[in-house]
Amino acid sequence: MATPFFEQQHQARLISGRLIWLFGAAVLAIVIAVNVVLGALYLYVFAPHGAWHRYGLDALPNYFVTTTTLVVVLMIASGTLLQMLEMREGGEAVARMIGARPVDPSSHDQLERRLLNVVEEMALASGIPAPRVYVLERQDTINAFAAGLHPRDAVITVTHGALTRLTRDELQGVIGHEFSHILNGDMTLNIQLIGLLHGLLMLALFGSFLANLDGPRYAQDSRGRDSRLFIVGLVIYALGSIGVLFGRLIKAGVSRQRELLADASGVQFTRNQDGIGGALRKIGGLGDDTGGQIDHPHAETLSHMFMAPARSNFASGWLATHPPLEERIRRIYGHPMDFLPAPELVTWSGPPAAPELPPLPFTDQPATQPAAAQVAAARAAVPPAAATASAMAPASPVTGLVGAAAAAAMPAAIGQPHPASRPFVEQLLERVESLGLRPALSDTTGAQVLVLGLLIEQEQAMAARQEDIVAQAFGADASAQAESVRAAAAQMPPGWRLPLVDLAMPTLRKLPPAARERLLELARRMIAVDGRVTLPEFLLYTVLEARLGSAAQAARPARYASLKDLAPEAQLVLSLVATVRMPEAPARAYQAGARLLEGLAAEPVARDAIHLEKVSAAFHRLNGLAPLSKPQLIKAIAAVAFADGSTNWKAASCLRTLCAALDCPLPPQVDS
Repeated sequence: MATPFFEQQHQARLISGRLIWLFGAAVLAIVIAVNVVLGALYLYVFAPHGAWHRYGLDALPNYFVTTTTLVVVLMIASGTLLQMLEMREGGEAVARMIGARPVDPSSHDQLERRLLNVVEEMALASGIPAPRVYVLERQDTINAFAAGLHPRDAVITVTHGALTRLTRDELQGVIGHEFSHILNGDMTLNIQLIGLLHGLLMLALFGSFLANLDGPRYAQDSRGRDSRLFIVGLVIYALGSIGVLFGRLIKAGVSRQRELLADASGVQFTRNQDGIGGALRKIGGLGDDTGGQIDHPHAETLSHMFMAPARSNFASGWLATHPPLEERIRRIYGHPMDFLPAPELVTWSGPPAAPELPPLPFTDQPATQPAAAQVAAARAAVPPAAATASAMAPASPVTGLVGAAAAAAMPAAIGQPHPASRPFVEQLLERVESLGLRPALSDTTGAQVLVLGLLIEQEQAMAARQEDIVAQAFGADASAQAESVRAAAAQMPPGWRLPLVDLAMPTLRKLPPAARERLLELARRMIAVDGRVTLPEFLLYTVLEARLGSAAQAARPARYASLKDLAPEAQLVLSLVATVRMPEAPARAYQAGARLLEGLAAEPVARDAIHLEKVSAAFHRLNGLAPLSKPQLIKAIAAVAFADGSTNWKAASCLRTLCAALDCPLPPQVDS
């Protein structure tokens, strides 16, 4: 049975296929219309008098239909291709297109800091790298969008009005809504729409260009001079309107259902219906059709990406890109609710005078309770002694599920932030602050030194050689910074390193491609210092390469429909996890997962035959599985990691790394 994440990924791929068919149908309709209208125009206006009656269609110039068809198809194809090339940088290209400003990760502005905190917390709870954050300044309405080719290059953009008019709970709901678009594959779909729809607009743009080119000369020509170019331009512009209409229909058909799904996910992720519900009610309070309006030339192009209608002229009706606000609010609450006023709650900007706002609350309480009541109920349910012990013990990034139930539940957990991740999110962010790592996370050089510092060995001689590599690359001071990172990492549970790298991703993604490759090369040199690759080094480098490598932004197609095509790769990965889970009896751990996969060898790969470069290649090939084939693989690997009803941080980190390599974000929720 497909799980929500994988089912939504599968649906996104199906919709992408339908988009191509709809696009083809639109192109065909435009080609037919252009040939019919331009042919009639030629025969009745430009051809010699009576040619139509004497010769019929033979009066058309030679190759008229062929030439017209080729010109129209090439024009549409070139427009689509050029727009897709502009979008190849993913989310950041979309943010620049709409004029958004990146938020500095080191910002001390109260509103920006609150936004960054909420995005970081949601990213940690979702198991994906923290997206970069942008703000649409001078936009006092409430709106937001997520954009990117993949969660690795995602950005989240909010309007200034969303920062100043929403409470923290409401902002969490908005961010949860956008994380649904990130996790469910909507971002790639939306960028494909931008390219395809731009191609459909090309004919109208070309007609407008021709009309404007000849219009002034025609208007000034009182002697009735030839105006054929102007007439042709007007006709082509009118025909191009067919593409505009098809584009709006495609956007409306794709976007509306995905928005309803994202609303539901926003409630699920935050366990608080007043979050996204309150934000939508405030949008309605600013104006049913105008509460999310965006004043920018590209607002219409990106209208299908925004949380609320960005243009009031198509905010309702059969061309609307979003369901009516009243319907969305009714679905969230189960009954109609009035709109809310949306005054600016905070207008002051500057360093916060009080401690940081509390972290994002995740609880097991029903979403119908107010957030404060949920937190109070959760605290009341914990005995004082247990609360003290919990506060003293560091939470694991794999907390909440144990035993055989963990393996069965693991696929359903993919892409679904889990209530049990709350202690881990809180404690990791608190430890980052207390160990002084926050400045490094928000500085490009500091973030590079941080991830390299996580690779430094505890053995002093090896550590000195690795620190020399850092010093040669970033200067003498960087060596001391790397040593402080090593000391800080020693005070953290081993499984915290991968989530810490994900926190650094917004800053590391600011690096140009050459600098990213340089960082990966430095990591490889540091790993090679002692002539071997340890499992922690391999896991950390695998995540770095998946997040920052040259192929990180590429959308990876599904090449394999079934795990049977990749049985050797699955056997190798299960063997690795079995070896680190139960070194004394890897066969027993391996068989716990192998029995769940058809066609897999009964015995694991021998320990001496498990080479990490082969495991890395297996990860790459396994990522080519179709979405609906991945859950069973993850379930089998989880069964190995939880052999005999428990696990350890190495096996859990292998599981987390594999999920990262498979583009399946695993929230922190298995107990180590």
